[in-house]
Amino acid sequence: MRRKGERGGAGQDPEAVLDLLYGTPPADFVARREELAAAAKAAGRAEDVRRIRAARRPTLAAWAANLLLRSRPEESERFLELGRALREAYQTLDADGIKALNEQRRTVVSALTGQAAALAQEAGHRLSDAARQDVDTTLRAVLADQDAADQWATGRLESALTPPSAFPRTTGASPKPAGRRAAPPPPKTPPKDELADRRRKREQETERRAQAERAQAELARARKAAEEAQRRLRDRRAAHAETDEQRRRAREHYDEAHRQVSDLERELERARDELRKAEREHRTAEERHRTAADALTEAEREAREAARTVEEPR
Repeated sequence: MRRKGERGGAGQDPEAVLDLLYGTPPADFVARREELAAAAKAAGRAEDVRRIRAARRPTLAAWAANLLLRSRPEESERFLELGRALREAYQTLDADGIKALNEQRRTVVSALTGQAAALAQEAGHRLSDAARQDVDTTLRAVLADQDAADQWATGRLESALTPPSAFPRTTGASPKPAGRRAAPPPPKTPPKDELADRRRKREQETERRAQAERAQAELARARKAAEEAQRRLRDRRAAHAETDEQRRRAREHYDEAHRQVSDLERELERARDELRKAEREHRTAEERHRTAADALTEAEREAREAARTVEEPR
């Protein structure tokens, strides 16, 4: 299992670059991806650019599961070993081993889910109940399925994993429980105690089978619920993408309207300047007109006086 999140050499090693990218919280993933792709392009690493841009943003639950793997490497390795032991026990039908490991499985999955939520919280991203359930489902898938374990071990999950309806078992005749020998053939007339013991064992076996069937039915219901949750998640992602596009168009409309308002405000300010200038010119013209009118009146008065002087007899 690789250790994730190291920055050293991220500028050259494409695997380290991808590890760094998948260690980025989902909200910053796209911007970080573009930044790393641009750096690889500037360095002339075309294949690295293609791989970086092909990376898809993980869900919050997948990111938390990746974060758990990087931050708790020893516990994660023990968890992977528990999964291998569980799958081997189911393949060999080791009843005692299955019982012991199942008890350990429930405790460990619950503890690791809590650790993943705490790590996400420390990084500034609280997991919702649905996201915590997705982390729990992913960890149970890691225990039950080798492919799921291999995917988680990369530290680059993009979405939650779904466990199979039941642990895989070998086909053909059922092997005997590990560590047990076949019972000797019974005597022709077995004692009453032995008959009672056989009856008790048959009842126990019937009860174990019933428990296994109930467990499988519960797993089937859980898987159906997980598939339904995945469908709702896809629907919500589609709705989110649609609203994001509407928000982008609304922002463009707002920016255009704001630009038009700014242009109109500048035009209005220029018109106001012209109005103030015209008002000053009008006041100046009015003053000049009054001065000219006063001068005209004075000139007319002087002309009348001069005319009277000429007309009067000497």
